[in-house]
Amino acid sequence: MENAAYIGLSRQMTLRRELDIAANNIANAETTGFKVEQLLLGTEVGQRARNDAVRPGASFVLDNGVGRDFGQGALNETGRTLDFAIDGEGAFFKIQDGAGEAYTRDGAFTIDPTGQLVTKSGLPVLGDGGPIVVDPARGALSVAEDGTISQGGAALGTLSLARFDNLAVLSKDGDGLYRNASNAPALDATGVQVRQGMLEGSNVNTLVEITNLIEITRAYERATKMIENVQDLSRRSVERLGRST
Repeated sequence: MENAAYIGLSRQMTLRRELDIAANNIANAETTGFKVEQLLLGTEVGQRARNDAVRPGASFVLDNGVGRDFGQGALNETGRTLDFAIDGEGAFFKIQDGAGEAYTRDGAFTIDPTGQLVTKSGLPVLGDGGPIVVDPARGALSVAEDGTISQGGAALGTLSLARFDNLAVLSKDGDGLYRNASNAPALDATGVQVRQGMLEGSNVNTLVEITNLIEITRAYERATKMIENVQDLSRRSVERLGRST
């Protein structure tokens, strides 16, 4: 296969990945706390398909992983007592599960049968002293802007909010959770506020993502056409060479 065809194929592979990411963004446009994603591209110099002694080699398109925009999503009022939103970028609710601590921007919480404040999937929400336990018989919860949870006039604890100097250390997990994929410690979040009765929407711009889908599709078609032209040129070259011998 010719160098141009290899390069076109490498671009097609990344375009397929970009298409999946854009489609996933659109599918999660209404998902609480979802952060828009995009493919990070790079180049990789490889050996030529022919004339290996000639340098430099061909430059191929490289998938460098997925980047996320952790920008603030719109805060939507729900009126539900156990819905919380973080007003401010770069901070996360701390969640406890079997693998340790996880982090989320999805504050649609509930209370389990033991009285613990938990996520929709049943994972405990952490406060400054561990899981937060409430007594439904003592009335509704109220949450101050600093995350302090009170019930019946008594403070139960403060929601534990974490931030990271480098958000790239967070890897995506299921159910809107992120995990710390490095040794960088989670820091206490400052300069943000907790809003009760509100949820943070995704920061996906649906119009932009639909435009991306169109552009990706057209780019894939162009790459396909280029590969077909290279293959056709090679075929005609072989045919002419055969007639001349």
